[in-house]
Amino acid sequence: METTVLILRIFFGILFCFAGIMHIIKPKIFKHFIPEFLPKLLINYVFGALEFFLGLGLFFTSSVKNASVGIFILLVIFLPIHIWDATKIRPAIGSKKLHMLEFRYNFY
Repeated sequence: METTVLILRIFFGILFCFAGIMHIIKPKIFKHFIPEFLPKLLINYVFGALEFFLGLGLFFTSSVKNASVGIFILLVIFLPIHIWDATKIRPAIGSKKLHMLEFRYNFY
């Protein structure tokens, strides 16, 4: 069981660090997910940094619990954005089927 938890921590740590870096390097990819009334670039950089540092927190035993709670809160914050995007005629992710797959991944 310990090995499985370690593998999952590494996997999700890499995943969240990569997503955070992509928010900073290629902010245009994520601009369609952010509602028009919000400052897109600022929101993108802030949440990218959060994702990166929370993902980084999964690599250190002393911060795993806090990073996990932070990731959970971050995904709960993202949930309404994904629901809002799914109701659009053309979701930012492309097709409605692909969006529902991503939505299910974020929900679980």
